[in-house]
Amino acid sequence: MIQLENVRKRYISGHEALRGINLSINREEMLFLTGHSGAGKSTLLKLIALLERPSSGKIIFDEYDLALLNDKHIPYHRRRIGIIFQNPTLLEDQSVFANVALPLQVSGYPEAEIQHRVNASLDLVGLLDKAKRSPIVLSGGEQQRVGIARAIVSRPEVILADEPTGNLDPALSQDIMNLFIRLNQVGITLIIATHDLQLINRFKHRQIELKDGKIIPPHTGANT
Repeated sequence: MIQLENVRKRYISGHEALRGINLSINREEMLFLTGHSGAGKSTLLKLIALLERPSSGKIIFDEYDLALLNDKHIPYHRRRIGIIFQNPTLLEDQSVFANVALPLQVSGYPEAEIQHRVNASLDLVGLLDKAKRSPIVLSGGEQQRVGIARAIVSRPEVILADEPTGNLDPALSQDIMNLFIRLNQVGITLIIATHDLQLINRFKHRQIELKDGKIIPPHTGANT
């Protein structure tokens, strides 16, 4: 579904965040990107979401070349993708429901459809009973689940998660990862950037390790 061919990203500062990445990601796959801070994980996700453009190379998303998309078509591409960050950046003066509804409101969905989709997303992440509450009163794990609900409310084909458990304790991290597995089981492709090897080694999904902007060969015995 997603193909990166010799992708490079060099910033104006001269830093080369990605150096010749070749990677194929299958539809409905759940893939972990690992590596130290600065290895290139976040940059790779940003390129797939067209939050940034590669300096060279090609990224194919569902058979179309992202380089051929002009600015007019970027919003359509991003509607096919849900993005989850380490910090969900919720609007504290809005309810949980309103936070999740925001992407649909921006896209002009009718009110009845917004109500249905938001309730379904909150139910999936186990927060339907807290729809009217402010994010301020929620725990860190609950706030992250609100962020996940917001990412899936548009029913994306792909979810990109950048260190989604970085601020959570081990038990909450396990809960979030179990939720990702449920999303993958209903057909969503997930690409999860994380440094928490202890957590993801419990699962048998493919791991790709980045170091200094390159993919390094798997260690002996590592998941492939």
